[in-house]
Amino acid sequence: MGTRSKVRPRQAKPEDEKTRKARTKHIIKRLQAEFPTSKTALIYANPLELLVATILSAQCTDKRVNMVTNELFKKYRTASDFANADQPTLENEVRSTGFYRNKARSIIGACKSIVEDHAGKVPNTMEKLTSLAGVGRKTANCVLGGAFGINDGIVVDTHVRRLSQRLGLSEENDPFKIELDLIKAVPKNDWYDFSNLLIWHGRKTCTARNPMCNECGLAPLCPSANILSK
Repeated sequence: MGTRSKVRPRQAKPEDEKTRKARTKHIIKRLQAEFPTSKTALIYANPLELLVATILSAQCTDKRVNMVTNELFKKYRTASDFANADQPTLENEVRSTGFYRNKARSIIGACKSIVEDHAGKVPNTMEKLTSLAGVGRKTANCVLGGAFGINDGIVVDTHVRRLSQRLGLSEENDPFKIELDLIKAVPKNDWYDFSNLLIWHGRKTCTARNPMCNECGLAPLCPSANILSK
């Protein structure tokens, strides 16, 4: 049962928007039944911690990030703490997450803006969040949904990108274009949860290599199942 993650779904006929929305609702229901308590695997206690953890999670596993932040958040408790951090020291503290120089620079820069422009509080709008150093739509959507319960968009990470293509919900490669396709298909109330559901499903069943299509509850709803299981 081999596969390649770039296999694209083949529809028997073009799927109109109404049909895709209906299929997506069924996908969500099945994933909710399998992962009733799905949420981000990142461990955090407040919006600042989620922001920092999400920045560190780029090209790194959540498990590794949690190991790093377990000690990091004991030392740095406020945006001011991070804003005034010694960059070489912070780099060393987050080194194991990879790309540690850029991540340390982004965390310090973002927290300086939070202190100077937002009274030390993480902002809760897409516009203000994406104005912070190192914060794009993915990170902003994570913080808005996870810390504030705001559905402003849909997180598109590597799992969401892969599964969106396999499930025939998007044919795009660009994360923003994928997000726009998903926004059309997914009910707004489910935007944040949908990403987490796909992420958990991507880790457990629809892996990048050798997805377990024969054991997948989404197979009847997935146009790629017959292709990927060969």
